[in-house]
Parts: sequence; C-alpha cells; structure tokens
Amino acid sequence: MSDISFSNATANSVIRPQYFQVTGFSNMPHAKYYFIFLCFVYAVTLLGNSFVTLIIYIDRRLHIPKYVAIFSLAVADLGESTALISNLFGIFVFNTERIGYGACLANLFFVFLFNSVQSVMLTVLAYDRFVAICFPLRYHSILTNTSMAILVSAGWVLNFLFMLIGLIFITRLSFCKSTVIDSYFCDHGPIYRLACNDNTPSITLAKVYIVLHLFLPMSVIGLSYAFILLALSKITSWEGRLKALKTCFSHLFLVSVFYGPLLVTFVAGFFTPFHLNTRIITTSLSYAIPAMLNPIVYSLNTVEIKDFARKTGLGIEWLPIRQVS
Repeated sequence: MSDISFSNATANSVIRPQYFQVTGFSNMPHAKYYFIFLCFVYAVTLLGNSFVTLIIYIDRRLHIPKYVAIFSLAVADLGESTALISNLFGIFVFNTERIGYGACLANLFFVFLFNSVQSVMLTVLAYDRFVAICFPLRYHSILTNTSMAILVSAGWVLNFLFMLIGLIFITRLSFCKSTVIDSYFCDHGPIYRLACNDNTPSITLAKVYIVLHLFLPMSVIGLSYAFILLALSKITSWEGRLKALKTCFSHLFLVSVFYGPLLVTFVAGFFTPFHLNTRIITTSLSYAIPAMLNPIVYSLNTVEIKDFARKTGLGIEWLPIRQVS
C-alpha cells in the first residue's frame, strides 16, 4: 500500500495514511452545480457575517451583552463555512479528492469546533431572551458585558478542549485498509469507521457530542421558552404579549433551521439509513444555510444595526423580516 506510511514495524504501531480520499460528491448527479450553489451561499455568508462583525466592532453602542454573543455567533459562522468550502475547492476547482492526513484532521477539528460554538451561542441568545422577558427590570444587572463574556469564552474554551480530545482519539486510530471517506469533508463518523483497531473511544465521544451539542442545547432552549411563555401569560393585554413575543421570532426561526436538519440527520439516521447522496445534501445544507441566514434574519435586522447602517449611509432597509429589538 503506497499511500500508507508505517511509523514502526511493531504490532502496536499506529498506521497513518499519507492522505485521505474524500469521495462524497463522486457519484452525485450534477455535483458541480450544487458546488456553485454552495459557493453562492458561502459568498452571502461571508459578506453578511463580515458586515455584522465590523459594525459591532466599530459601533460602541453595540458593545452590550447581546451583541457579544451575536459577534461570537458571526465569527463561528465565518469559521465553519470557510472550513467546509475550502475543502470543496480542492475537489471541484483543483480536481482532486485527496487531502493530506494533517489537513484532514484540521478540517475535521475546525468544522466541528465552529458548529458546536454556533449551538452554544444560540443557547446563550435564548438565555438572553429569557432574562429580557422574565426579568426585564433586572436584565442589566444579570446580563453584564462581563458575565456574557464569561459565558461566550467558556463556550469557546470547553468546545475547543472537547474537539481536541476527539482529535487525539482519531490520531490513535490505524488505517490499514481503506482511506476513502464517504462524505464531502473530513467527517468524524466516516473517518473513525475506517479504523482497523479499536475505535470505541471515538464512538463514545460521537454519542457524547450528539447529547452535548444537540439534545442538551435544545432542552435548555425549550426550557427557556417554556418560562418565557409562562411569563407572557401573566401579561394582561394581547398587544403586550405579542410585542414581547416578536423579539423571539427571529431566534426561534434560526433555532429551527439550525437544529431541525441536524436532528433529522443524527436521529433519523439511526433508524433509517440514508442514501449517501441524501445524507450529504442534508448535512451540507444543515451546516451552510444557518450560517448564511444568521446575519440576515437575526443580526442585520435588529433595530440597533439598522440604525447604525442608516446613519452611516449603508442602508439595509431591503430586509423583509420584522425588526428585532
């Protein structure tokens, strides 16, 4: 096997390939057109999230707790989209499905790191809505820039350590047979399934990842909105209830767009195995679309950012979604 390099000739040596072969798009009809679509999505993601981060950085009025989380979400959107699309460029632009061992592990690490941070930031923003509606008079004392910075930093650091552990487990796997990854990037599951030694730690970590980054955030968000609905039921006027609820619509929409496809992919896949092309399209859209929609639906459509855009002559009045305070 010319593509496999042996570190030592002992029975306990770890066999690492020189490269992996990412073949997810090989058998997909009209794959180039789908790649063009993903490139368009990436361009919108890049413009929208770069604009959001720039505005939040420049305008000191936006240096408030909510926008600390929004800034972090925009950075995670940019990172995840770039990690995914950069891998696809090698496949379609340079016409090669090969990716070096180290580059593949880096791709795996950053895709899952940024995706997990997105999940954390959506949960933090749900907490922001919970405090704003349930404890409006104490909002500024509960959510300060310092407390929000601690939450956001903890989200980044803990996810970084979690992904680092997952990466270490992957480096302990031997690949003595196939090096073909049936995905469109260096996906965790398709990689550890190729191992010819014990991959139990990676399997366990994958299950923990689903719990920590899918079911736990959804449970926290659901609990937050349960308390929000309880608080709204105490408001006597329907006008007051609707006004408070409107501030949650954009966040709820993004939560459904982010977690919905992931829930279908991870959960339904256990009971009904998807066709490879179906799984690739589902997962690629679940990673790409939320990162594009986040700045359009949630960030650029807030009153504060629209006000800044008008004052600087940038103008984003074309946005069709209702304003979010």
